[in-house]
Amino acid sequence: MRHRSVALPQPADAPPRAEDRSDWTTLRKLLPYLWRYRWRVGVALVFLLAAKMANVGVPLLLKELVDGLSIRPGSALSLLVVPVGLIVAYGALRLSTSLFTELRELIFAKATEGTSRSISLQVFRHLHALSLRFHLERQTGGMTRDIERGTRAVHSLISYSLYSILPTLIEVTLVLSLLAVKFDLWFAGITIIALVVYITFTVTVTEWRTGFRRQMNELDSIAHSRAIDSLLNYETVKYFNNEDFEARRYDENLERLRRASLKSQSSLSLLNSGQQLIIATALVAMLWRATQGVVDGRLTLGDLVMINAFMIQLYIPLNFLGVIYREIKQSLTDLDKMFTLLERDREVADSDGAAALQVRQGVVRFEHVDFAYDPARPILHDVCFEIPAGKTVAVVGPSGAGKSTLARLLYRFYDVANDGRGRITIDGQDIRSVTQSSLRQSIGIVPQDTVLFNDTVEYNIAYGRPGASRAEVEEAARAAHIHAFIAATPKGYDTMVGERGLKLSGGEKQRVAIARTLLKNPPVLIFDEATSALDSANERAIQAELKSAAQGKTALVIAHRLSTVVDAHQIVVLDQGRVVERGSHAELLAQDGRYAQMWRLQHSAADTAAAQAV
Repeated sequence: MRHRSVALPQPADAPPRAEDRSDWTTLRKLLPYLWRYRWRVGVALVFLLAAKMANVGVPLLLKELVDGLSIRPGSALSLLVVPVGLIVAYGALRLSTSLFTELRELIFAKATEGTSRSISLQVFRHLHALSLRFHLERQTGGMTRDIERGTRAVHSLISYSLYSILPTLIEVTLVLSLLAVKFDLWFAGITIIALVVYITFTVTVTEWRTGFRRQMNELDSIAHSRAIDSLLNYETVKYFNNEDFEARRYDENLERLRRASLKSQSSLSLLNSGQQLIIATALVAMLWRATQGVVDGRLTLGDLVMINAFMIQLYIPLNFLGVIYREIKQSLTDLDKMFTLLERDREVADSDGAAALQVRQGVVRFEHVDFAYDPARPILHDVCFEIPAGKTVAVVGPSGAGKSTLARLLYRFYDVANDGRGRITIDGQDIRSVTQSSLRQSIGIVPQDTVLFNDTVEYNIAYGRPGASRAEVEEAARAAHIHAFIAATPKGYDTMVGERGLKLSGGEKQRVAIARTLLKNPPVLIFDEATSALDSANERAIQAELKSAAQGKTALVIAHRLSTVVDAHQIVVLDQGRVVERGSHAELLAQDGRYAQMWRLQHSAADTAAAQAV
């Protein structure tokens, strides 16, 4: 009976969960990756079959060796010739078994590692291709744990399914045939009954155990996700003195994981004990039958030794067969988790026949754009405006008005609602009809919240154009007014910035982001609160650099502080997702509308702060 694990919330469009799909479905997904190594699979199978044939020949030689020692007195020549030849042949068969096994490992290692690499790389690329919505909802710790277990599962599943089960079945078939031909059918009958009982018991109990294992995996992912989330938010934990709260919450998850692990281990002990009982019973029955044959004169002493050797050789793979089945079921569960990630729908995907974006002048238009992250809560309503070639257009408005959403839509992190009228174009090309790669190559952004890689300052600046020289990186850093700071540090451009850039201040991170975008030098620029983390002096300096960088480029500036956009060619005022005003700074002040009200409020707040400072 299949037991369900703890239910975790999933989006409505999520693919079927692992327990809802058959194991054959997962295996069919794995086979195309192996097909490219089919000749290696074939050669490895030949070597392994040869190893099994040699292994089955060992007990036959052992029988001849024992019977060969039963010679008449005075037959010294037989004593010297027959046993010595059999002993040499026995050793050769043993060596052949090991040699063929090692050759199989050598031949197939490339296929195993190559398949694992291909699947892992495809998952990695697919995760980067998923929409921002997925990455905002994901649990990083649990997802990385699923990928880690899935990668391990590829190795074990290929090894166990292709090179253990089939050879074991062949070995069992050969042994049964020999027992039936050389002796009476009871020997084969006892072995067949033991095999049927053993396999039935193993499959039944393992199916029952699978629910415990799946539950343990999910609880492990949850515990790992909580721990990673807590460590990533280290400063927040410290701010609110919640170390004990986080420890208790983590311990509660660990306790649930402990209970699930104990259930899994208890059921495993039951399975192992039952398997040993079945094998021991069959072994006793076979030896009793063989001993009776020797006493009655129907069998030789060599026959008894051969039967015992066959049973021992069968015992080892049979016991391993139980382990194999458990590992395969576990690996299928783990691998299907990773395949489930591959099946996640790419909300934003290139259309069939999508062409590369051709930027000639760089005219950007938002035409009747409607958008909602959730259908029940629309964000943008019929937004229309144009950014002329080489001009700067600023979008301002209160928090939640939809300003940053415009940048996300232009970057195609989300797609505009496909209602037939709304679209975003660059030089007349609907961005949904061009490749995402060419679109994003043509746009540079300085985001409001800058997150850096845990690498050097040089790496993070050069990320704007991988392969840029140190001189180009330094030039971009000077333009962003951060070169002097970097040069003053002991390691200069080799300084590590820490996890998510936490070793740098907010202003320093933002200037690195500006340098990175300046180095990319795209025809279209987006500044999303690009100077929000800078002090007034640096803000004025950076504003001058940004203005210089935007010369001749199409620029969209998203701002909260109106003083940063007074020189924009046009200012668009958003309020509750609608364009309520547009015009130059002077024109909007003259209209004495929403923009003028915001201007007065900000200047009043600035005057109050200045007076208090005095």
